[in-house]
Amino acid sequence: MAEVQGIVNELATKLRKRKVEGSRETARLTAELFRTVISQQRVTSAALVEVVRDVGQQLIAANPVELAVGNIVRRVLRIIRDSDLSLEVGGLTLVPQGDDGDIVEEDDKPFMLSDAISQTILHQPSLVAQLESKPNLVRHFEGKAADKTPRSWQFKHQIIEGVNDLIEDINTCHEQIADQALELIHQNEVILTLGHSRTVKKFLYAAKEKKRSFQVYVAEGAPKHLGHVLAKELAEKHLQTTVISDSSVFAIISRVNMVIVGVHAVMANGGVIAPVGMNMVALAAKKYAVPFVVVAGTHKLCPLFPNNPEVLLNDMRCPSELLSFGEFSDCMDYSIGSGAPLLNVVNPAFDYVPPELVSLFVTEIGGYHPSYIYRLISDYYSSEDLVLQQKPAS
Repeated sequence: MAEVQGIVNELATKLRKRKVEGSRETARLTAELFRTVISQQRVTSAALVEVVRDVGQQLIAANPVELAVGNIVRRVLRIIRDSDLSLEVGGLTLVPQGDDGDIVEEDDKPFMLSDAISQTILHQPSLVAQLESKPNLVRHFEGKAADKTPRSWQFKHQIIEGVNDLIEDINTCHEQIADQALELIHQNEVILTLGHSRTVKKFLYAAKEKKRSFQVYVAEGAPKHLGHVLAKELAEKHLQTTVISDSSVFAIISRVNMVIVGVHAVMANGGVIAPVGMNMVALAAKKYAVPFVVVAGTHKLCPLFPNNPEVLLNDMRCPSELLSFGEFSDCMDYSIGSGAPLLNVVNPAFDYVPPELVSLFVTEIGGYHPSYIYRLISDYYSSEDLVLQQKPAS
């Protein structure tokens, strides 16, 4: 356990010091950490859920702004609950009856059992049923030897396989999203994006590789001006690219056929947390009836609403990105003892874009309208795991 805690502390330190950049990399490292943690746990009870929760809370506390950490924690918890539920279904002992109420002959029981199992698996339960269902992890493992019974081994094996599938989905999400580029980008269109997004870059690359000819306007994404980096990368791929200032978006938007952007997180109501300046772009697109398309992997899908206390909507970055310390120090009021500044610098990292400004989400599993996000949440998360922070007992 000391070794596991050391690995957890190492990742928490990286998150705290902002040494892990990007939601995709954060999600991948978090999922790989949980694979290691689960593989070294003794699966004896629902304590496995508590271990994942405890580790998740440590990682979330290290960097509350990175919502991908909480998303992966909840995805892993859902995998645990689904694995337990599948074993529960597989271990059912049925006494089936015929239409006349008689007990079915012994030879017919295997068929009836498999039919019942297939009915449970193939027919998706309703949204209400999923939200109200509470699989009980305790009753299957209490009193059993840890990791020595076939059931315990199968339980852990299913969980690790599920986490491996999650890691694979994270690693390949850019390519799977890019495969849908030709469905959106047509010949001779004009695309607008803001800042630098790896998902957007791969998306545009894919369209170019399929011999699709189009033009890209890149808003520079002040104050870091990461749009300059994206513009150079697109130009190296022989894409016709134009860099514009963020304040020029309204002047340019009437020439644009589609806005394609990457985001930091997708919220439960279909709104998005995106790099600062994105709300202005979305408003301009709405004004001129230009489709505003968000490309994002499902690991960015957050099951919380923007007004949830666990959601930290913004992060104040270093003022030196806007104004050098030398310029700032000239504006200090030294006539009083505290040396209070006459000039304050505010440098937010994110914007919130409400769902009514988003036209379409493109994920690795397809395209969805913002109103459908609630359904994806029910597929990926359990209602029991939406709140990870446990309230202290009064």
